Amino acid sequence: MLSYLRVRNFAIIDELEVELEPGLNVVTGETGAGKSILISALSLVLGQKARPDVVRTGAEQAEVEALFHIADDPAARVRAEEAGVAVGDGEDELVLRRVILRSGRSRAYVNGKLASATQLRELATGLCDISSQHEHHTLVNPASHLTFLDAFAELGSLREKMGAAHAELTAARASLDAHGSDVQGKLEREDLLRFQIQEIDALELVAGEEEQLATERDRQRHAERLRAATGGAEDALYASDDAMCDRIARIASELESVAELDPALAPLAEQLGSAQAQLEDVARELGGYARGVTLDGERLAEIEQRLDAISRLSLKYGAGARSLDTAAILEHRERAAEELEGLDRSEERIAELRARVERAEAEAGVLAVKLSEARRKAAKKLAKAISKELASLSMGDAMIAVQVAQPEGQEGELCVPLGDVSTGKGRGAEAVAPRGARLTATGIDVVEFLIATNRGEEPQPLHRIASGGELSRAMLAVKRVLAGLGPGGLYVFDEVDAGVGGAVAEIIGRKIREVAHHHQVICITHLAQIAVFAEAHYHVAKAVAAGRTRSQIDRLSDKQQREEIARMLGGVEVTAKTRAAAKEMLSAARA
Repeated sequence: MLSYLRVRNFAIIDELEVELEPGLNVVTGETGAGKSILISALSLVLGQKARPDVVRTGAEQAEVEALFHIADDPAARVRAEEAGVAVGDGEDELVLRRVILRSGRSRAYVNGKLASATQLRELATGLCDISSQHEHHTLVNPASHLTFLDAFAELGSLREKMGAAHAELTAARASLDAHGSDVQGKLEREDLLRFQIQEIDALELVAGEEEQLATERDRQRHAERLRAATGGAEDALYASDDAMCDRIARIASELESVAELDPALAPLAEQLGSAQAQLEDVARELGGYARGVTLDGERLAEIEQRLDAISRLSLKYGAGARSLDTAAILEHRERAAEELEGLDRSEERIAELRARVERAEAEAGVLAVKLSEARRKAAKKLAKAISKELASLSMGDAMIAVQVAQPEGQEGELCVPLGDVSTGKGRGAEAVAPRGARLTATGIDVVEFLIATNRGEEPQPLHRIASGGELSRAMLAVKRVLAGLGPGGLYVFDEVDAGVGGAVAEIIGRKIREVAHHHQVICITHLAQIAVFAEAHYHVAKAVAAGRTRSQIDRLSDKQQREEIARMLGGVEVTAKTRAAAKEMLSAARA
């Protein structure tokens, strides 16, 4: 529901603020006062393309802001939440704002956050339906006709099941295509994985062995030097004449002999004795190392070959050309084995996916045909109901036809071969090409409302109607038939009274009020017979001040409404008779 609309520097509107009520809001005023400018401003904040000429002369920018309450509109809440707009518990307000610069550029805001015009249009979808000769009509858009028919036939639950079945079929087909589209590629991948596993297994790798091999290789390469260094060290420390250990032993002995003269030297002598023992241990180990070092050319060649093999595999499967990483190679081997196991099961998986696709196709086909049959039955009833409404709106010769067709699916699209679907009737199969009917989330049907405005004419698409008034009345007829179905949004009727008057105008007013029992309605009218049904009456007037024309809107009190109705009845001069007639019409309308 639209509760508040603010317009600044838009066309002849300087600044205008209006609070709207639930039910029927009627806007009246003299021709050219700016009533339709309100509709243009509302269209702009709902995402219509902006034009720089709407900016009021002398201003740098125009601004339109609308406050919608969406607590009773689940679809609007879902759209807002998907767009990241906070509409949680207790936050049921959606503030849409549009700023148009004189340069022609525009900015859009949703709940204070910057948004694109596309995002604004998506969020505003369904919030407002405008019927006017100068605005976009939901009724002339065939994409909306399917929704109208399904709402009339109360097919919401079946349509949801159809959407779920279509999603499952789409997912099943995608999975099957992903697994079975490249059989040759799968075989080549299997061969590659088997080769990699065999190549790694042939080396019989042990994680971490590259470090031990590198150490042993270095020892083999430098055996002579290592033996010379360690053997020489043994000689110097222990084996040669006047070795270091012997010299330390003599020094320790001398200190022990004088320690009797000064006990403070005893600990030092003990430390030298300990050092001598440690050096002897080191010398013995060095001697053992020196005698154990041997140069084995065959072993060195064997080590070099294995490290080279590990290096090649590291380059292919491990950490790279400069690293020897048996752990990384073994990890690659495990991954390859897991993938190969999965590929070995691919035939079984493809069979499972084909079965899933077949189940999904059968489910979607049955639901699509069931939905289509329900729509065909409801289409006749809806066409009859709308035609009856049009007759009461001074369009007695008009006839509505609701066409339900099943377009042929194209190559690559999901299709339903209706003749193969077991529904008990097989209805419609003969009308569908061999490839089948194109299947979408809403089924296989395309619905379009056709109208013949004169007897004997062939029904034509609604957008070919030239008269804005006829189109607005057709929309009113549809809304009247569908009143009470679906969430309560805002309906705007402009020029619905074009070309009518008297009793027909009163009928139109009553029907608009009936629609307003279920939806908020804004109706712009020149006829008193319609205006008297207003639950909230607004008057638009323009005035010239300081050489500038400005438009303003005011909510009328009961007394002011009687005066406005009298003006609409009597013209320039309002008399006691027109006031009495206005009072009587208002009383009758409220009764």
